[in-house]
Amino acid sequence: MNIKKVDIFNPMILVVLILVYLLFSFIGFEFHLKELVGIHNLTLMVVLFGLITYIEGVYVAKYLMDKHEFRIDEGRLQSLTSEKVLAAIAVLGILFQIINMIYLGGIPLFSGYLKAKAVTRIWLVSYLLFLPSINLLLAKYDDKKYYILFVIGLLLFVLTGYRTTAMAIVLSVFITVYYTKDLPWKYIILSLASIFLLLIIVGYVAVKSIEWQTWTLNPVELLFYRAGYTLQVLDHAVFMQGSTHGQLLYNTLTGFFKSTDPRVIVGSTTLGYAHSTTSTIFGPALLDFGLWAMLGQMFILGLVLKIFYNVQREYKSIFIALYAVLLAHTIIWIETGPTDLVIFLFFLLSIVMLAYSVHFKKSVKR
Repeated sequence: MNIKKVDIFNPMILVVLILVYLLFSFIGFEFHLKELVGIHNLTLMVVLFGLITYIEGVYVAKYLMDKHEFRIDEGRLQSLTSEKVLAAIAVLGILFQIINMIYLGGIPLFSGYLKAKAVTRIWLVSYLLFLPSINLLLAKYDDKKYYILFVIGLLLFVLTGYRTTAMAIVLSVFITVYYTKDLPWKYIILSLASIFLLLIIVGYVAVKSIEWQTWTLNPVELLFYRAGYTLQVLDHAVFMQGSTHGQLLYNTLTGFFKSTDPRVIVGSTTLGYAHSTTSTIFGPALLDFGLWAMLGQMFILGLVLKIFYNVQREYKSIFIALYAVLLAHTIIWIETGPTDLVIFLFFLLSIVMLAYSVHFKKSVKR
């Protein structure tokens, strides 16, 4: 196999990264970091079923796209994705984040109290504007000055103290650049190592700045601990299927109008006390509706990501950006789970843009 022909960001990367996440978890269990105790074998079976269903979704999408001929008319989206419009949206997203910092009255990265209040409606609008627009700019126009906007936006979101947001920005832009430029493998490896380092640093600084918690783990131990802890929360969810009766999905979709954090519901349900807790990509659906809902979620994810992957491979441009945004957030969901309204909106926006651009042909491939 020629390694230069390996596409590391095809949808199957999610399966690989989930297996890596399990490895990190078991390292945490092996060293009993902060009294981690491990999980039941049934939980591993549930994860395996989820991965199999995701793979089935990928192959069903491939079958459907091979069977039906279609073409993409990107011109339909020209007014929405013109350079001036996208640049204005990206700048507006940055301005909203600056306003949010002023409103908070400090830097959340260095204060647990400010971090708890950082995700405001202003923050949500800022992220919704900035992330897709900066990726679209880099994918379609590839002007060096837009990398300055990327860096400014990244720094502002890093200062909010939420590593998932910073990781989504960095990872999505890297995926966009990966598909728009012929990067040598040494730069790809160096970039991935830098992203991994950013994950460790931002996560460590953020937790050390929480005034009411005391951490004795070093940055690497913290990484393994968080993986193990989150997998243990999933372990609880496996044995409490359907216990939240749709509350997580409801509070996620109404998050713009309500202040209830779905992750607090996860913590209250699985741990017995109010605590913002993640439960992996599998946990929320299990807690809300049970095993079949989780399997359906994984199948749909595989289906959607494969469709966008194939489209961006053939038509490039804006579809590279859309795929990058969706894949980056799905990778982050491995730990956090789908409990963020803004990411559902990214999926909705991307699907609408793709559907608006598609023309199906009447003929069918033989």
